[in-house]
Amino acid sequence: MATQKQAGEGQYLTFRLADEVYAMEITKVREVLDYTRITKVPKVPEFMRGIINLRGGVVPVVDLKRKFQMGETKRGVDTCIIIVEVEVENETTMIGTLADSVREVVDLNSTQIEPPPRIGSQIRTEFIKGMGKQDENFIIILDINSIFSVDELNLVQTVSAKEEKRTEPSEATAS
Repeated sequence: MATQKQAGEGQYLTFRLADEVYAMEITKVREVLDYTRITKVPKVPEFMRGIINLRGGVVPVVDLKRKFQMGETKRGVDTCIIIVEVEVENETTMIGTLADSVREVVDLNSTQIEPPPRIGSQIRTEFIKGMGKQDENFIIILDINSIFSVDELNLVQTVSAKEEKRTEPSEATAS
């Protein structure tokens, strides 16, 4: 059985999905975008909402609520897209993740982080690196590299590559 990595002290970006506060290591976060138009892509898993154009590049957007079987992220005034880097078979891929809102960057030290719970969570615990404590509230620290299977991430990379090719200007020469 593979050993699970536990969250260490450091900085974390906190965000909301439904009524819960989640966090990701700030080193995995590239930027936070206002909600923008997402182009739907056919024949992809339900959790993949589509793609966006990020400075000329294609970035797939996933709905963590759908992935965690918590419903669907609805567009609201605070809905945003968090651009994160995910490791896929020693390659780094950028993915947009929908969030109901972004809260803040927090510093957590080792005394504020507990191991993931064994039971009683809405999401499978292999996605959780730890439980941060801030005042009387818990923050679910996600392991962004464990949320998606290798097959799912390969599919995301394939969709991105196909869309990149489709949107590139034609290189045909005039006869």
